[in-house]
Amino acid sequence: MVDIGYKSEGHIAKSEFSDEEIQGLKVDDIIHVYLEEREDLHGNLVLSKEKADRMKVWDAIEESFNRGDVMEGKVVARIKGGMTVDVGLKAFLPGSQIDLRPVRDMDRLIGQTIQVRIIKMNKKRGNIIVSRRVLLEEWRDRRKKVTMDALKEGEVLEGIVKNITDYGAFIDLGGIDGLLHITDMSWGRVSNPQDLMNVGDKLNVVVLKHDRDTGRVSLGLKQLSADPWTLVATRYPEFSKVAAKVVSITDYGAFLEIEPGVEGLMHVTEMSWNHEVKHPSKIMNVGDVVEARVLKIDEKNRK
Repeated sequence: MVDIGYKSEGHIAKSEFSDEEIQGLKVDDIIHVYLEEREDLHGNLVLSKEKADRMKVWDAIEESFNRGDVMEGKVVARIKGGMTVDVGLKAFLPGSQIDLRPVRDMDRLIGQTIQVRIIKMNKKRGNIIVSRRVLLEEWRDRRKKVTMDALKEGEVLEGIVKNITDYGAFIDLGGIDGLLHITDMSWGRVSNPQDLMNVGDKLNVVVLKHDRDTGRVSLGLKQLSADPWTLVATRYPEFSKVAAKVVSITDYGAFLEIEPGVEGLMHVTEMSWNHEVKHPSKIMNVGDVVEARVLKIDEKNRK
């Protein structure tokens, strides 16, 4: 029996207490109750502890919502359109609010404790909608600001390959993405960026340009190694013999790679002393390794 100051006492069903609560109850203890009926058939007040506890939780959650607090909740089930998260009361986490990118396997989250923020609630209807994505976006934006403020041209950073295209790769530097253009990947020829890297790879890159107005960042990989043309004249003096790989054939000759980043043109007229060559493909094919002699070096124009 419970005395709430009315002319009659009220009662609460024993089932509303846990075994631990019942063992700990003593006469004169103060508990929170909800008045359901002023009189039952026996003239007693009908009280509910469960409803009072639920109202306290609702009040606490509403205060957290108004403050924009970060809350911890346990993912308890997958339902249509998202997940159910226990934040003291059952809340709905839409699939679009779980992560920054679509989550294919939502079931792996069941049982995990995650951080969320309430983005919408309706106390009358008993609806609570939470989001994990808004917290991830805030964290990403904070990282982006820190990275942008600290970014300097010429600085070497570690990044993760986020996406690969025909013209290069986008590298995640920690909140911001930089473009590593295909021409800055290697001193040698690169026909496909995927020949050098895969999504998820970690690599060091150098910041070539940082436009603070647009936020665009240009990155380089080949710049971390010496330009092979700085030693060409020493390593391959004029009239020296070299073994070179055919990398491209045109109507007027073939381009030979002496080493990655160093290519030379063998003109069709320099291919044979014995007979006229109608087309370079009659003499060699792409991928062939041929012996050639260096006739001239133009370091300025890299030829």
